[in-house]
Parts: sequence; structure tokens; C-alpha cells
Amino acid sequence: MTIRNWFKFFLNALLIGGLITGIFGLFIRWDDAFSVYFEAGQWSEFFAAFAFMVVMGFTISVIAQMGFFAYLTVHQMGVNIFRTLTLWNWVQLLIIAFVIFDLIMFRFRPNAETTAQIWLYVILLAVLIITSAVVAVVKANLTKKHALISALFFMIVISTLEWLPVLMVRADNVDSWVTLLLFPILAVNAYQLLALPKYNAQSEVDRLKLEERRKKRREAASAKN
Repeated sequence: MTIRNWFKFFLNALLIGGLITGIFGLFIRWDDAFSVYFEAGQWSEFFAAFAFMVVMGFTISVIAQMGFFAYLTVHQMGVNIFRTLTLWNWVQLLIIAFVIFDLIMFRFRPNAETTAQIWLYVILLAVLIITSAVVAVVKANLTKKHALISALFFMIVISTLEWLPVLMVRADNVDSWVTLLLFPILAVNAYQLLALPKYNAQSEVDRLKLEERRKKRREAASAKN
């Protein structure tokens, strides 16, 4: 990918993370972060709280992008270590199952003290799995069928690793943060997974155009000489 296209890729992912966190934060964190300022008409504090959510989304986006490029390296290493993509896919499925088990038994279950919390974690797990499955199917349809497992692995396992720090926090209002931060992680990761081929293709076109311009300049210089 060229620097120019990487910057577009980075900026779009950054904006997605910021906007998703800001908009969803208005609803999910309304009682904790916005309602007091709204009812008191303290608009500067209200917009400052919204800006904080957006900046938080930018941070999540950067973390998600680091996770994405780390996964690309891990994926290539996995294929090289296990020799075949088929075997690596089975390993990825095993890791997916382990991560889901870990989420249920060691992240959600200890925190689910009320019926409302149990339903919250069930819904969040469903959002994670269903969104990941849909994105993986779209990815496979856009590229190749064998990309399905790798896409599912990235969306579930890597997203969970990026989500893990807030899952490990013990605080009174942690459920709202756990809920909120899942959405920008999934949105940014889905964007990265689905948009990367377009930017790679555009980079190849840009390189061909650059090479063509260089060729024409060389030919023009040779003609003058």
C-alpha cells in the first residue's frame, strides 16, 4: 500500500471510530455523562463530554489498526508454521472456540450479578458473534471462500483482545463502557477487513501510473538528447 492510500485508510478508520463512539456514547452513556449537562443547559460541558467520547473513539481506532496489522503478520506466520491454510484454519477455529469460552466463563460470568447484567452480556456476545459472521461472509464473497475462517478469527479473536482491557476493569459503571467500546472496535475492524483490498488495488494502479509517468519522462529526456 502506498503512503497516500495508507493515510486515507488510516484517516477513514479514525473517523469511523470517533463517530461511532460519539454517537453511541450519547445513548449508552447518557445518564452517566450527558444528562446532567443537558438538563442544566451547560452546553460547553455537554459538547466537551461528546468530544471526549470522540477522542476515545480515535484511541480505540488506533488500537484496532495496530491489532489489524499485527494480525496480518500473525496470519502469515500461522500459514508458514502449519504449512497449509487448511490446517491453519482448523487452528483458528480452535482458538475462536477457546476465546468465546473464555469470554463466557472468565469475563462475563464473574460480572453477571443481576438478571439485567446476564442479558446484557448475552446480547453483547450475540452482537460480537453475529457481526463477525456477517462480516466474514461478506469478506469471503468479495475475495475468496477460504478467507471466511481468517476473517471470522480476526473479527472475534482480535476484537476480543482489543476489548479485553475494559472487560477486566472492576467499577460501578463499567458495564456502560464495556457496551460502548464494543461497537467502535467492531466497526473499525469490519472497515479494515473489507476496505483493505480496495486500497491495495488503488495502490497498484497508482504505482503503474507513476511508472508510466517516469517512463514518459525518460523517453522525453532521451528524445531531447
